[in-house]
Amino acid sequence: MEIITLLVIGLIAGLIAGLMGVGGGIIFTPVLYFLFSHAGVESAVQWSVATGLFCTLVAASSSAFQQLLKKNVYLKESAMLGLMGVIGVYLGKLVLTSRYYNREEFAILFSLILFYASFMMFKRGRDKTKESEREFNDMGIKETFITGGIGGFLASLAGVGGGGIMVPLMNLVFKQPFIKSVSMSQLGMVILISSGVIQLALIDVAETGISAYTLGYVDFGAALPLTIGGLIGGFGGAYLNHIVNRKILQWGFAVLAVVMASRLLWSVF
Repeated sequence: MEIITLLVIGLIAGLIAGLMGVGGGIIFTPVLYFLFSHAGVESAVQWSVATGLFCTLVAASSSAFQQLLKKNVYLKESAMLGLMGVIGVYLGKLVLTSRYYNREEFAILFSLILFYASFMMFKRGRDKTKESEREFNDMGIKETFITGGIGGFLASLAGVGGGGIMVPLMNLVFKQPFIKSVSMSQLGMVILISSGVIQLALIDVAETGISAYTLGYVDFGAALPLTIGGLIGGFGGAYLNHIVNRKILQWGFAVLAVVMASRLLWSVF
């Protein structure tokens, strides 16, 4: 029954990833955190972040591939975004694996990310500017460094892809069209999350996770059901991204983020 539950959760997370370009980590990581904590794993935060990143990588990859099939790709800018994100991932990993980062800090940070993303999407939902009025201007090194750096840093601290921050930044701050922001976020996340998974998988860890199939802090046994569901959901979400009304997506994500943040804080405090 637990495997089926994880498959369903992965499917939902994958749909969200494809629809919003936020990465399934917003769903994956809290679920994994509850699982590792319930199992009594001492370093539940590190395990959930690393394993969540692996799950998010699969969901983001499937969605990015779907964007490629639809020829909604901005390869150069997305590559710059991802490479800048690698720097942020490395800095975040140093904090994640330090003795100063524990459950309370994780819960507060993750909740703040969710509340911020909710606010930004709520604000975007009230924006009267039509997508057709936004120009497809190129993003330079400065814009991709700020966006990717922040996204990568938060990705390795909270186990999210960084899309929940990068999409609003590109769409609202740097005035990129929403559909372009989603596409760039997906491709950029594939690069920066891959870096994070590799770095966390190469760490020598003494304790075990909740399955026998682990490498570093990545628990592949726990991640597999989530990633299968996320892979299927990611394709469907990326397809629906071009169909579903934009404001429905934005307002729906805003509500979901508030609910998840509130539940996470309640579980810790």
